[in-house]
Amino acid sequence: MYNSPFMMLPGISPQEFSYLQTATTGFSEQQLNGFLMVYNSKRRNPDDMILYCVLGFFVPGLPRFLTNQIGLGILYMLTYGLCAIGTIIDLVNYKSLAFEYNQRMVFESLQLVKMGTIAQS
Repeated sequence: MYNSPFMMLPGISPQEFSYLQTATTGFSEQQLNGFLMVYNSKRRNPDDMILYCVLGFFVPGLPRFLTNQIGLGILYMLTYGLCAIGTIIDLVNYKSLAFEYNQRMVFESLQLVKMGTIAQS
């Protein structure tokens, strides 16, 4: 576990680590490095997400916009974070908000790496 390249990702949780291990099973070192480069550029750090959730009190919907949930971001913006209740819920659930977004980014990154591998063949 300590020798894994996934440990270089800032703020990685055990749940995200095991998800990444499962998703990249059977990858060559070149594929794994390509995946990590793409994924690291798209990933949201859960430690940063708490900051975005606090800033959501001043800029309603900020965490939702940053996790590509545009519809909810607009709703939060128009209703001041659903009267601040939605913003408080985001603040409490910031880790799951980041993990769900990161799961989608794992899928996108895997697709990009697989397409790159096919193109090189």
